[in-house]
Amino acid sequence: MASTHDLEVPPTLREHALGWLATPASEREIAPARLASTVLLLRESDSGTEVFMQRRASSMKFAPSMWVFPGGGVDPRDEAPGVPWAGPSPADWGRLLAIPEATAQAVVIAAVREVFEECGVLLAGRSADDEVLDVTADEWQADRAAVLDRSLPFGELLERRGLLLRSDLLALQDHWITPEMEPRRYDTWFFSARLPDRQVADDRTSEAAEAVWRLPTDVLDEARAGTARVLPPTLVQLRRVASWPDLNPATTSREGLHAVMPVPVEDGERLLLRAHLND
Repeated sequence: MASTHDLEVPPTLREHALGWLATPASEREIAPARLASTVLLLRESDSGTEVFMQRRASSMKFAPSMWVFPGGGVDPRDEAPGVPWAGPSPADWGRLLAIPEATAQAVVIAAVREVFEECGVLLAGRSADDEVLDVTADEWQADRAAVLDRSLPFGELLERRGLLLRSDLLALQDHWITPEMEPRRYDTWFFSARLPDRQVADDRTSEAAEAVWRLPTDVLDEARAGTARVLPPTLVQLRRVASWPDLNPATTSREGLHAVMPVPVEDGERLLLRAHLND
């Protein structure tokens, strides 16, 4: 089921959006959308459900200074066969995402890899019902740095450590594609995952100026007040999490999703991004 929503165009994109609308459709240059994965890492606190978020460094080419979830682009090596695996298979994920099996595998591996790289949380275990308990030791951090600089393939890390990627710890939440007007575009799958017991999410990424646990309602309030910069798909995910009575929805994949790609529209003096959301 889908519904149409109008989202405000961020002030930083207003002039760009106006220029796009003024350009004849036949003359518009549309950049390809890079496949990507993003993970809403969640935990329960005394104040309610919290999500781990990062405020991107102002020097970043994409979404500078924006509050985002851990994630990033799919790496070609994420399609490498033979990655130790537990939970729904790549074929199962392919059916859920309605994409080829190899692509689905890459999307899931990218989600798990990016969470490990960006906040030091590893969604893996020695068996299908086991979770890694602590990856803060120096040798783990050395492996993390090696995965980040691509000197150690993620699948090789799992094999060497005798671990299985726990794809069942992920749940599909949404699918968004960056508007065609943007020069840097992503085809992004949004997943949710509960923080494994005894693991710690940290701020050791160079891509973020700040990385902390946030209450979704606080981020939404700050976005409305203009004191926090948040992209439309991030706002939609935050609103969804804020509506959950508990963390159970975070462990259940949403089925039948379509790709949400906002388009700029002029409504009188207002400039909007119109999107058909997955309700």
